[in-house]
Amino acid sequence: MIDVSVVVVSYNVRDLLRRCLQSIPDSAPQRSIEVVVVDNGSTDGSAEEVRRDFPDAVLITNRTNVGFSAANNQALAVVHGRSILFLNPDAELAPGALETMLAFLDANPTVGIVGPLLRYPDGRTQGSRRRFPTLLTAMIESTRFQQWWPDCPVLTRYYVGDRRDDEVQDVDWLVGACLLARREVIETVGGFDEQFFMYSEELDWCRRARDHGWRVVYVPSAHVVHHEGRSSEQNLARRAQHFNESKCRYFEKYFGADVGRALRLFLLANTLIDVSEETLKLILLHRPGLRVRRIRNLVRVARYQVSHLGGPSVESSGSTASRSRCASR
Repeated sequence: MIDVSVVVVSYNVRDLLRRCLQSIPDSAPQRSIEVVVVDNGSTDGSAEEVRRDFPDAVLITNRTNVGFSAANNQALAVVHGRSILFLNPDAELAPGALETMLAFLDANPTVGIVGPLLRYPDGRTQGSRRRFPTLLTAMIESTRFQQWWPDCPVLTRYYVGDRRDDEVQDVDWLVGACLLARREVIETVGGFDEQFFMYSEELDWCRRARDHGWRVVYVPSAHVVHHEGRSSEQNLARRAQHFNESKCRYFEKYFGADVGRALRLFLLANTLIDVSEETLKLILLHRPGLRVRRIRNLVRVARYQVSHLGGPSVESSGSTASRSRCASR
């Protein structure tokens, strides 16, 4: 059996995808590696470049963006590795990084998922460790409250700010830019829950793994450079929609519909406050071009939130099998 299958889901980040794929061989040079790239409807020539310049990779091409979770599950249907590395296309493995994580899995049979230390391109450490969120966490993170009080104890606890980032440690979950899992974890808990189009899918997946007794461990001796958010930043309104929606779906799944509905109303109120502030700044003619763009994005987010106050639609909860796709070598 192949030592490790590397799964990369890509959307319109051709240049970063190339750097990502080029970093893989030196990350574990003594291991047998299978690479599976899922192109999620890119229009920048990504699929053609993979087909031309990385002919040994398995390429799955989607006509449209079916979502991050669904695309990863497509790859899981064809991988052969003893372990599976889920790697973002805007991430680059440092030499030996994958070997370090594989060796840690080999030496620790109770560990199901490991993740590396992430760095920004300028070398700064990028926080990737997390505790499970509470409802209070959800109401503060990425809302106006975080802007007003970025160092509040709730967020310090959530971001594991009370522990050093250079020590090996068990965590509740890890940011999904680079996650290595045993095949047994996939066989036990399944793949990603496709109700999470993008965001919170790794939170849910790590939680299911821990519920089945697997440890999730942060291994900082493995380094990965992460150009954060390069796919999602292409449409800021849609990014906010997916982020808020996934957050609400997580709380609906684990805490019930009433908690999820309350969170949806709170996040809608937060968006409307943002709209009001931007409108006031526009009236005062403070950078009007920027204000108009922000208001348009925020209004799109608010409309989406209003339309989803009752919870996820049947269409948005559909399975991968209902989506059009094709695969090629």
